[in-house]
Amino acid sequence: MNVIDTDAYGIATAPDTVRFERVLPGPVERVWAYLTEADKRRQWLAGGAMELQPGGAAPLEFRHADFSDETPPERYRDVNEKGFVLRSRVLECDPPRLLAISWPGEKTESEVVFELFPEGSEVMLVVTHKRLPGRDEMLNVSSGWHAHLGILQAVLAETAMPPFWARIEKLETEYRERYSGV
Repeated sequence: MNVIDTDAYGIATAPDTVRFERVLPGPVERVWAYLTEADKRRQWLAGGAMELQPGGAAPLEFRHADFSDETPPERYRDVNEKGFVLRSRVLECDPPRLLAISWPGEKTESEVVFELFPEGSEVMLVVTHKRLPGRDEMLNVSSGWHAHLGILQAVLAETAMPPFWARIEKLETEYRERYSGV
């Protein structure tokens, strides 16, 4: 198995798009389950039952306290404890290869595309978040996906969980520097 790189940064492929690539322990059906099944997705991102068809409901029930016992930064404390729900919907679904969902925001809706590529006993996961409304949202989304994907890698590899909240502020600073020319 490849060494799991939880420090691989997302790449800004356009001013409103970030792309992440992660090699994960397979098989592809197992990784697909962690993207689509509420109980498995809750372990690294957010719960919520998905209707796996275009137009289907895909509420994402975020409750970071479910997978991290760290004290969050002050600005995230309220949402960490109470949680919040994004009323997403499925845009495209081709099991176990592709899942695209809407990502509601305050002013506009962006889109997240998950693509799975089997590579022997491993799976390349590509996450592309596009149509982000501005630089601040790019920074927030990039650091969030980076930290969440680190949790997913640990869950799938059955290794110790990396810190979540301790990384968020550091990652925001690092992405701010990385995206200074974007």
